[in-house]
Amino acid sequence: MALFILAQPHRSRWCFLIMFLQRNDMGRKNQTHPYVGVWVTADGYIRHELLPNGRYDEARGKRKSAYQGRYEVTGEHIEYWDDTGFTADGDFINGVLHHAGMVLYRER
Repeated sequence: MALFILAQPHRSRWCFLIMFLQRNDMGRKNQTHPYVGVWVTADGYIRHELLPNGRYDEARGKRKSAYQGRYEVTGEHIEYWDDTGFTADGDFINGVLHHAGMVLYRER
């Protein structure tokens, strides 16, 4: 984690600093849950790769790395923080990921 000191803090600078620290700290933790791997919709159009370092890479159709960011799993619940600032969540139910109206299955 990096530490920065701002001489004259401004509201937007503090927001940027907090976001920077969150992204760089949480994305480096190794995840200790059984969901690391690739999750894909039944039609194969959307693919989520949950990496062990707490980062994810989402492909859509032929667009590889359409979205990237960090994630955190607590129990059966997953929270996503996209690098652009978008947030989403989902739940693992009976070995299936339910996320934003989509159903994703583990790729074997």
